[in-house]
Amino acid sequence: MPAEPPYSGLTPDTVLDALASAGFVGDGRMLALNSYENRVYQVWLETKETPNSATSVVAKFYRPARWTDAQILEEHAFTLELAEREIPVVAPLAVSGKTLHEFGGFRFAVYPRRGGRTPELEDRDTLEWMGRFIGRIHAVGATRSFAGRPVLDVESFGREPRDWLLAHDFIPADLLEAWKSAADMALAAVAR
Repeated sequence: MPAEPPYSGLTPDTVLDALASAGFVGDGRMLALNSYENRVYQVWLETKETPNSATSVVAKFYRPARWTDAQILEEHAFTLELAEREIPVVAPLAVSGKTLHEFGGFRFAVYPRRGGRTPELEDRDTLEWMGRFIGRIHAVGATRSFAGRPVLDVESFGREPRDWLLAHDFIPADLLEAWKSAADMALAAVAR
């Protein structure tokens, strides 16, 4: 029997009940947002002051068995630290001092909804502005090592995946030599 898909029980009712368990009462409207491995929803909230207002939050449901609680909380703490240093990030909301919640076997976090726009990458001033923030993010990250998150290194995020793909015949035969050559050049450049 195949394994049950990780999100099979994450129904709209479960999403709304999970949010309610953390103190966010949805009004029934929700929108699934793009996410690579988690499930993320914009959920509109009931408000006592102005019923049917546009107040909403973003709920991120973490893929089961992907990250440990410690790894997620480490990410949350880093994001909160960046926000404290006035770096424009969207940090999770703390409810009773907690940023990571659990409901029905799902772990989730709640974020304020923040709009954004695509930066003008052809504009040198925009690139410099982005570069300064990236530099500040790295400066904050350099103040201490992450304890729970895996290290991004050439062996575990480069050579091992390349070797696995080759060992399991994922690369079409007509592309194999060119792919191996490109992968080897990329890994050598990363190693330098």
